[in-house]
Amino acid sequence: MNRLLRRLAPRTLRGRLSLVALTTAALLMTVLTVAFNTVMARHLQHQADDELRDRAAAVATTVDTGGPRVRVLETANDGLLDADVWIYTGTHLLEKPPSTTAGSHLTRAAGRLVAQHERACSTVDGASPHAVRLCADLVGGHHDATVVAALDLRPYRSSADTLLLGSLILDAVMLACTYALTRLAVGRALRPVATMTDQATQWSAVGSGERFGVEHHPAELARLGLSLDALLDRIRTVLRHERQLTGELSHELRTPLTRIIVELDWWRARPRSAAETRNTHEVIAEAAQSMRTICDTLLDDVRDSARNASAVPGTTAVVPVLRHLVENLDTPEGVETVVDVTDPRLAAGIAPALLERVLSPLLANALRYARSAVTVSARQLPGSVRIDVTDDGPGVPDAFVDDLFQPGRRADHDDGHDGAGLGLPLARRLARAVGGEVSHDPGHTPGARFLVDLPTG
Repeated sequence: MNRLLRRLAPRTLRGRLSLVALTTAALLMTVLTVAFNTVMARHLQHQADDELRDRAAAVATTVDTGGPRVRVLETANDGLLDADVWIYTGTHLLEKPPSTTAGSHLTRAAGRLVAQHERACSTVDGASPHAVRLCADLVGGHHDATVVAALDLRPYRSSADTLLLGSLILDAVMLACTYALTRLAVGRALRPVATMTDQATQWSAVGSGERFGVEHHPAELARLGLSLDALLDRIRTVLRHERQLTGELSHELRTPLTRIIVELDWWRARPRSAAETRNTHEVIAEAAQSMRTICDTLLDDVRDSARNASAVPGTTAVVPVLRHLVENLDTPEGVETVVDVTDPRLAAGIAPALLERVLSPLLANALRYARSAVTVSARQLPGSVRIDVTDDGPGVPDAFVDDLFQPGRRADHDDGHDGAGLGLPLARRLARAVGGEVSHDPGHTPGARFLVDLPTG
């Protein structure tokens, strides 16, 4: 049964609201129609009773109860007064309508009213071709006589039936108008919702910065607009993170891919010995492993950020990671890389692969712009570990300092160095993911100095 009702229920919100409005209006009109017709039936009956009592009172003026016995006086309009009138003395019938007999059902009904010895009315419905209303009126101080008047109810019931039919027709018209107007009103009310839905779909597909806001909208649509704006913001954030992750992966994978290509070109340039081929294989395998580590590190960071993971990232000895990075970076000719760490037991609260990804962009930038030397130093600070990456290059232009950590920004695109401007933003984002920070020291001259602060391991 429930499944059938679900199938019959309208599919659209406009249809459901229209059905609810129609059902509510039908219930209300049914109650009003029943109440109206009940009141009108009672009113028509009271009119009939008033007319009967007036006729009985008129007939009572022709009844003489002052003598030893009750007499009916003859009048000029006696025929009109005697129509449908019974006159009793006690329970004895004195006069009856000419059209009835002493044993007719109307006469018996009149006798039952007289036997009650009070003013009363009743309706005779079953044995007659049509309903008749009877009312009894007492005559004389000691109720010596009783007058019973009868009235055909056909005109009154015809009026009641006409009122009922008219009210039903009016109800049908009202219900049809209610349904049509409800569908029209709901359709117009929901039209902005459909427009907002289409706009949200279009904006979410292209990552648009357009938003609905709350102005010029009703309260309900304003709340919907705020919800859609929040959803669009989340979609735009996801798209931005997706582009950022793609750029970061491309940026980080460029170096090991370059090593693989260089080794293959070198190996193909002329026949190589078995030892040289073996060394080439080792370099390619190491670069491939480095690429895999980069992918795993960045993807793990994305998954951890999505889950808001609060797990401890691990503890890493700083010195081995620094030496490994320096040994595996392509150092330009004439540039010396120095690792200056006074405490070989220095440890940071970060995973080894993540520490490499934080420091790699800083070292790559330093080697790219250094004239003669790059210095990497590490020391213990209260509650943190500080790693400095310093070069003696031209330094960061003052006009570019504010955009230094913005993704895709470079100080000079024509400086002869490749790069997408993603390394420094990636280093800062990964450091902040573990509660650290990457910053630029604007007071250092000559060259540039970047400071990496990480939690203590």
